[in-house]
Amino acid sequence: MMARVVMQAVVSVDGYIAYTDDTVGPLFDWYGNGDVTIHANDTWQFHVSRASADYVQPLWDAIKVTVIGRHLFDTTDGWAGVPAAGDELVVVTHRPLPEEWRTRFPDAPFHTAGSVAAAIALAKDLAGDGLICVTAGDVGGQAFSAGLVDEVAMDVAPVVIGEGVRFFGSHTGPVLLDDPDVVVQGDRVLHLHYTVKR
Repeated sequence: MMARVVMQAVVSVDGYIAYTDDTVGPLFDWYGNGDVTIHANDTWQFHVSRASADYVQPLWDAIKVTVIGRHLFDTTDGWAGVPAAGDELVVVTHRPLPEEWRTRFPDAPFHTAGSVAAAIALAKDLAGDGLICVTAGDVGGQAFSAGLVDEVAMDVAPVVIGEGVRFFGSHTGPVLLDDPDVVVQGDRVLHLHYTVKR
């Protein structure tokens, strides 16, 4: 069995994953409005509704490798060397990761790749038969456009942003998805999961 690639993010009703300044505003409010604790990794925990926990925790637990772009790496300072989900992280970049960051987090399980296709290939080598999560936005959109994404997972927050960072980046071509195989109503979030038609 080969690794599956899921493109995932929290998204507004009008399709944005962040404002133009990269802040998320009320998109992440649902991460703190419940009484069930979930863990993205050994460092981060959130408190969500039971319905959200039952959907999100198994998804996070299945992720072996996360693929992100250099912009997200720089914005988050590489999450202090801890992948947001999974055991390994691949950064799509044409520049080496900052030497000072590598010095601060020498054991960080982070890798680099010069293209989205190379990043997905490396992630598949690292993940075995596990799940690969590619973050939505420009990198996810490129992977989606190239036919490298098997599944789409959206945590839809009930907010309209108006402009910002688009879930699918600049991808504009038509791609058919199967009907959603998961529809879970949480508290201030709707979890949707689709398989890409092949």
